[in-house]
Amino acid sequence: MSDKRVVMVVDMQNGVFATPRRQQQACVAKVNQLIQAADRVIFIQHQEEGGLEADSDGFALLPDLLRPDNALYVTKTACDAFYQTTLEQVLAAHEITGFVMCGCATDYCVDTTLKVGASKGYRITVAEDAHTTANRPAAEAETLIAHYNDVWRTLTVPGNPVSVKLVETIVKQWQAN
Repeated sequence: MSDKRVVMVVDMQNGVFATPRRQQQACVAKVNQLIQAADRVIFIQHQEEGGLEADSDGFALLPDLLRPDNALYVTKTACDAFYQTTLEQVLAAHEITGFVMCGCATDYCVDTTLKVGASKGYRITVAEDAHTTANRPAAEAETLIAHYNDVWRTLTVPGNPVSVKLVETIVKQWQAN
């Protein structure tokens, strides 16, 4: 499945969005565009005490998020979706060597998973308009999102550069192949 259209959706959960996130509905709509165009979707869900326990309302995916029947699910307890999870085994079992990333939170879980994944050799494209975060003490969410898109565009991973593209561009490229 290395040449298939795969999207990894990070932490798009009720409990994560209990903290207001920048343009939540617009982000969900963009993520859904990717899900509709993808051959395979991998949902990464954060699980921890304090509202994100398995089978809790907080752990559940956002209600407006599409859920394909063939979706894959990985649970994590750290910002890094590779850390002590089954993610690498799931990717290997489905012969996935590259994917598009989207979701929440830009400056924590998306960033950490992207950097670890790229360093492990996975070909990663970030959907620049399909990730979100909250305002932080040092910077507003809008600034953080723009900053991380820029960081990822220039991230140095020799032989495995990260791509950052609009959802519209990704979907058009997928449709052309």
